[in-house]
Amino acid sequence: MKSTETIIAPEAAPLPDSASLTVWMAEDGPAAPRLPLAFESFLYLRPEHQRLQAEAGPVLSFYLEDTGAGRTVAQLHVALDEAASVAHSPAQAPFGAVQLAGGLGPQALHQLLAVVEAQLRQRGLRRLALRGYPFAYDPAGAATLAETLRQRSYHVALAEQNYHLDPQRDYEAHLHPSERRRLHKCRRHGLHFEQEPPFLLPAAYEFIRACRQERGQELSLSLERVQQLFKVFPREHFLFSVRQPDGEWAALTVAIRVSERALYNFYPASPLRCNALSPVVMLNEGLHAFARASDQAVLDLGTSTLNASPNASLLRFKRHLGGVAGLRLSWEKEL
Repeated sequence: MKSTETIIAPEAAPLPDSASLTVWMAEDGPAAPRLPLAFESFLYLRPEHQRLQAEAGPVLSFYLEDTGAGRTVAQLHVALDEAASVAHSPAQAPFGAVQLAGGLGPQALHQLLAVVEAQLRQRGLRRLALRGYPFAYDPAGAATLAETLRQRSYHVALAEQNYHLDPQRDYEAHLHPSERRRLHKCRRHGLHFEQEPPFLLPAAYEFIRACRQERGQELSLSLERVQQLFKVFPREHFLFSVRQPDGEWAALTVAIRVSERALYNFYPASPLRCNALSPVVMLNEGLHAFARASDQAVLDLGTSTLNASPNASLLRFKRHLGGVAGLRLSWEKEL
């Protein structure tokens, strides 16, 4: 693997606390870090996951290393669309951008981003687009990244409202009264939450696809891709359902453990025939209990957009579930 190692000074003179910082770049990425990470990598930024996204184009892997401490303190993988002269992160995942160790300041991020931008310009890339993670995943890190990007003249290309549930709060107590009634109705009708075995994935995918199709929506991933993710990351991907007393599915979702802190409700779906029961309320109750039992801090319900505009009914539903509103930003910069 071809790589480049540089001690970088950004536009300003090096600061005393940056003396031990080195930026390592792997050109034929995605590459694993040379030094141990000082943080737990989000699933989508792990090299194994990045390799599943690599079909989108060449990937450069950048790591900010603290050589004095012998650890890696920030990471960024960038996919190159050379035909369009655009670099973007992620290539194909819910988010990418820079993940950083706790306590890392803007000056250190400037050092990393100076190298990234210089390398992209050398390759003739004219624009860099970054889709960030929800602030709830790492509030301090997301705020530090946002401020650093602002200082470097990135502009916010998209600001989204992202909702999550706090597994440490009581689920039913924070439901809107209308959703609490629906949850009780599900119980009276004998519906129950289950974790499904992965071998049911083809049937589950078809169920989810049909539910989405009823609502004029398409799935972002093929069955083959979802099966590959379950195979490569069996400890991070789960299939959960709500079943009727007769065993038929009333709701399904694919849930993803993005980190030890966050569980993502990725593909929730329920058929129109079950609207009167609203089994997705029970589905989220089960996910909430699973996240609490797993000591996770965030059950991510995702953003609520339809054709790039806010989906008012979905936003209202997430609020009624007791969802906590947060921010999710995407940035761009002309290089």
